[in-house]
Order: sequence, then C-alpha cells, then structure tokens
Amino acid sequence: MTHKDFVAAYGRGEIRVEIDPQGAARHLSARLLLPFVAMPVLGIGVALALVGWVFSGFAIIAFGIIAPLLIKRSAPQFLLTQALENAAVYEEVTQSGVLRVSPVMSDAETLRL
Repeated sequence: MTHKDFVAAYGRGEIRVEIDPQGAARHLSARLLLPFVAMPVLGIGVALALVGWVFSGFAIIAFGIIAPLLIKRSAPQFLLTQALENAAVYEEVTQSGVLRVSPVMSDAETLRL
C-alpha cells in the first residue's frame, strides 16, 4: 500500500492500524539516540549533586530517567502521526514491522466467515 493510499484509507476508516508498542519504543529510541542524550544529562545531574547543588542535581537525574520513559511510552502515537505525515517514515516503520495495516471488515463480512 502506498503512503497516499494509506492516508486516504485511514481517513475514511477503511483500515486498522496496529503498532507494536515495544517495537515503536525501540525504533523511536534508536532514531532519537535517547541513550546518547540521557547519559550526559545524568552525568550533569551527578556532577551537580557532587559539587553541592544536591536538589538541582537530583532534579536533573530524575529528568534524565523519566523523560526517556515518557518518550518511549508515547512512541506508538508519535510514530502513527509521523507515518501519516511523512512517506519516508511510513515506509521505514512498515518495512521494520512496527506498523501493520489490515482492512476493516464490515459486520456482513464478519458474519459470512
């Protein structure tokens, strides 16, 4: 399915989109380089705590731990939004198997099965 068809079918409600939450979190973490951002933030927090700015250091450490968790938790919705807006992201997440598209069956089709 092309990106244009995907956007049109999603808008009409003709398809069901399934996103693997764990795969989305891994994909977004790798794309945003979260470990490489979190490590310096945690290091700054530890340095501040050791220098004497204890509460500021602990606040930055907490931010360095909580922010990546919140980003990973919202990854499925973020990737769906990005896939609807950008054809390259759509191709990337469908090729990796993070996003799966299936047609929605009507009640009559369900009864025939």
